[in-house]
Amino acid sequence: MIKRALGGVFFSALLLAGGASLAHHSLSGVYDIRKSGELTGTVTKVEFTNPHGAMHVAVDNADGTKTEWILTTGSANTLQSLGFGRGGPNTVVEGDVVTIGYFPARNGKPLGFIRNITLPNAKTIEFQPE
Repeated sequence: MIKRALGGVFFSALLLAGGASLAHHSLSGVYDIRKSGELTGTVTKVEFTNPHGAMHVAVDNADGTKTEWILTTGSANTLQSLGFGRGGPNTVVEGDVVTIGYFPARNGKPLGFIRNITLPNAKTIEFQPE
């Protein structure tokens, strides 16, 4: 009986691990890592969540309109290690004006994966793709 129960637990763990590995995606599936872009705008929303956080940035266009960009970050753990988050020295909040280097979305939408960010105090933080 114990062998069957342990076998069932082991098999279930294998199924869960296999599903989790299939769920993770590479950056190149969504973003064109051979290209890069840079934008400057005002942070409108910050979401530091797992598996990836996001910063929403309003960018002024030449015609006077604004475009809302959604820029993906690393995981919450990565952000915390870089000093982002509650009370961290590199925390970004709504209203901050930042300059962001990014990998653009393959579909041309205003989406990107952050490569680096220059904070309001002129400090630049480099992000490493996960």
